[in-house]
Amino acid sequence: MDVVRIGLQVILVITGLILTLLILMHKGKGGGISDMFGGGMTASLGSSSVAERNLTRFTIVVGLLWFVSIVGIGLVDRFDV
Repeated sequence: MDVVRIGLQVILVITGLILTLLILMHKGKGGGISDMFGGGMTASLGSSSVAERNLTRFTIVVGLLWFVSIVGIGLVDRFDV
């Protein structure tokens, strides 16, 4: 069970970092953290609605993987014999 727990923890860290980057890549709606990094100035230059939808879908998939790894770690901890 230690191998499973370590594998889930690695997945949790990697998906957490990717999820943070994906959230910061989203187009800012004004006043958010993405505007702090210049997202507000370049939002109208390079982003299309298709790219934004694909980014949203990818963010949701990575978020679900992150959630599943947390639940998996909890189950491994609870039922570890």
